[in-house]
Formats: sequence, structure tokens, C-alpha cells
Amino acid sequence: MLSFARGHRLQHDRVRDLWIVQAPEKAFVIEGSAPHILRQLDGKRSVGDIIQQLTNEFSAPREVIAKDVLALLSELTEKNVLHI
Repeated sequence: MLSFARGHRLQHDRVRDLWIVQAPEKAFVIEGSAPHILRQLDGKRSVGDIIQQLTNEFSAPREVIAKDVLALLSELTEKNVLHI
């Protein structure tokens, strides 16, 4: 199960209509499919559950969604934004 690392969180900036990952002493904007993926992280759902939920939500091929989800989660885990 994946969740945000301590001190990291997903936040919607309503003024600028942007999704931001807040982290200690920094923040970065996320775009594209990333907000949809990261909103699924609750520390309880498996990666497979997240992929299935997004496949149902967007009616897209599972393999396309899986590729995007795995790439994003891998990158953010390597950057210590997410932890298992």
C-alpha cells in the first residue's frame, strides 16, 4: 500500500486551479493524469486497486493506465515523496 511520505500531501490550489504536492520547505505542481492518480492514495488501496478504479473511471485500456500509474508512483517513490 502506498501513501505520501511524512510531511507530504496533495493539495488543490483553488485560486490558480492547480494541484500541488506540498512537502517540507518546498512544493511542486502536478499536471496531467498525476492528480487523478495521487488522489487515490489513501494508504489502504493497492496499486492494482488504483489502476482498476482509474480504468473504470476513464474507460481507458488497463495497460495504458497501468503504465502511467506505475511510472508516476515509481518516480515519486524514488524521490521519497511516497512510501510503501
